[in-house]
Amino acid sequence: MKKIIAIFVFTALSFTGFSQEEQDNDDAQGSVIQTYTPSKLLKKGQWDIKWFNNLYTETKDLFGPNGTKQNIPRNSFFTSTVDVFTGVSENNNFNIGLLLEFRSNAIAGRDALDVFKFDGERGTARSGFTSFAPAIKFNPIKSISNFTIQTAIHIPLVDNESEDFLPINNNNGVFLDQKGFTFQNRFFYDYSFAGGDWQLFSELNTEYNFGKKEDSFANNSLRLTPGVFLSYFPSSKFTILGLIQHSQLIDAGNNFSQDFTALGGGVKYQLTDVLNIETLYTSFVRGNDTGLGKTFNIGLRALF
Repeated sequence: MKKIIAIFVFTALSFTGFSQEEQDNDDAQGSVIQTYTPSKLLKKGQWDIKWFNNLYTETKDLFGPNGTKQNIPRNSFFTSTVDVFTGVSENNNFNIGLLLEFRSNAIAGRDALDVFKFDGERGTARSGFTSFAPAIKFNPIKSISNFTIQTAIHIPLVDNESEDFLPINNNNGVFLDQKGFTFQNRFFYDYSFAGGDWQLFSELNTEYNFGKKEDSFANNSLRLTPGVFLSYFPSSKFTILGLIQHSQLIDAGNNFSQDFTALGGGVKYQLTDVLNIETLYTSFVRGNDTGLGKTFNIGLRALF
């Protein structure tokens, strides 16, 4: 059950683009995927709506004796998020937003695509809206325009992290989501190489989980997740990216810590002036007290 937080960070693995500094005075000539990276703030009155879907599935984990790798019945966890932001300041340096999250999980050897049945079968599946988060995004250093911070408070909507204990399935119930508040800060920075064909994007995600210790395995703990994304643009409307990301959950009293490293890649395409689509694949290649699964992701983004 505890390994499920391994999927959380990958609702964010969709970011690629072009340096904000080089595009601030030339927005009209670049596509959205080039111009509006996570490091770019919206102008007043602009809207950015993103729908991102992540399917994590695993048949191996590192919860064997002394942390050894072991085979397990398939567990699958689907996360769907909608992020909505708009610009509100005259000088284009402050955005506000709302983050919504829906989850569907199927465990105990069920097929990976069973998460889309939403059947709530006792002891093997759960689904529902799990959290929402008011958010702000701002540029803290005016001289570094392509460095921004996104701050959010995630408010849980679940009554219990795990439910429907069935000993015959050899599990402790179906985990849905954390029952705890999360104070999240994401630090974004991008750098564009000469010529504009290559761009490096970096992110540091910090999450402090808080609440009653008995409500969640992760309460009163800190997660740090740095990541680096390298993008290549064959054209202004198409990008290919590779990524490496690490996540470290630091125990702060619940006697549980965890870390994992993932590698992956994907593509993004600008369908229209407003809409773009992206796909992403990642693989968990190492870790401690975590699953060793894969993620399959697809997202749509509209900016107008």
